[in-house]
Amino acid sequence: MQRRWDIFCTVIDNFGDIGICWRLARQLTQDHHQVVRLWVDDLISFSCIAPDVNPEIQQQVVLGVDIRHWQCVFVEVEPAEVVIEAFACELPDAYVATLLQAKKQPVWINLEYLSTELWVAQYHGLPSPHPRIPLIKTFFFPGFVQGTGGLIREKNLIAQRSAFSATVEHAFLQHKGLLERKSSEIRVSLFCYDTAPINKFIQILSESSEPILLIVPVGSVTGSIASLLKEPLLQTEKLIQHGQLTIQMIPFMEQTDYDRLLWSCDFNFVRGEDSFVRAQWADSPFVWNIYPQTEGTHWKKLDAFLNLYTADMPEEMADAVRKLWDCWNGRNEINGSVWLNYFSFREALIEHNKDWVKQLLRQDDLASSLAQFAENRL
Repeated sequence: MQRRWDIFCTVIDNFGDIGICWRLARQLTQDHHQVVRLWVDDLISFSCIAPDVNPEIQQQVVLGVDIRHWQCVFVEVEPAEVVIEAFACELPDAYVATLLQAKKQPVWINLEYLSTELWVAQYHGLPSPHPRIPLIKTFFFPGFVQGTGGLIREKNLIAQRSAFSATVEHAFLQHKGLLERKSSEIRVSLFCYDTAPINKFIQILSESSEPILLIVPVGSVTGSIASLLKEPLLQTEKLIQHGQLTIQMIPFMEQTDYDRLLWSCDFNFVRGEDSFVRAQWADSPFVWNIYPQTEGTHWKKLDAFLNLYTADMPEEMADAVRKLWDCWNGRNEINGSVWLNYFSFREALIEHNKDWVKQLLRQDDLASSLAQFAENRL
């Protein structure tokens, strides 16, 4: 049944939160035929991954989603039947007041961050009565295991990935102005935080026995690379040659194009949550740069995922994965042998990732889980 949804999103680290909310809003609209209003406080960052969004317009419809600029002074609107408070953002007081006046209590969902810690499945779906008013919201946790809300996965995503042949890849690379593959070349996409050991990794790749193409979206990381290689401020699509390494800077891509970039690379270095999940659907080996948190909370999340992801790996391969991920996130110092050891398991990792995807496909996707949950309560 068609329902009205309001999704509220504050942009924290430029792309992660809005990336997930935008995918979710599109999927609810396109796959589940829901009516979705997406409230976003930073339309400029949003437009980097959704170029059809005009940051100068306060209200617009893009791909069937009603996009609203969430401003400090919140204009009173009729609330939706389903309300999603994404990633610990707080609903405007004026909007909460309208929820109290609704004829029927809406389904109010607190969409949480992704984690594989053991307690997640225990808290998923639990009610949380509001401390001051007679409204209840529900904790909803995305996740990798049964008993959680699942991951974002569009209805046709796996079929599109399977159809991404060499011919389709060639056309995509040509269309996006990316270098065509050379014989024996290794292609690596790099999207990370400034805390990753970029300088050392660039040096390691430049000394590779095989040619490597490193594809990097323009941002603060490209500034670090420019400084390291004593290059002027880098522009998009500029090429830099450093030993065996070629670096190509690219502008930020629309999300479906970014998915295809991940599909076309042999290794994907990703960060946060959105690109982390998309790299898993890509099958290729991936390395996650987790968002650093105070008091080392992020290490628990990283270890919990690695425990699950490497559970069925041979011990040597699991050890290689853990060592590289630890180094990439600053637990130890990265060096050439850590990278080469990980690299040596490339083919085995591809096969493991295919089995990993099959395991994830046993779950309902996040949008379907949310739609079913809301319908059961309306």
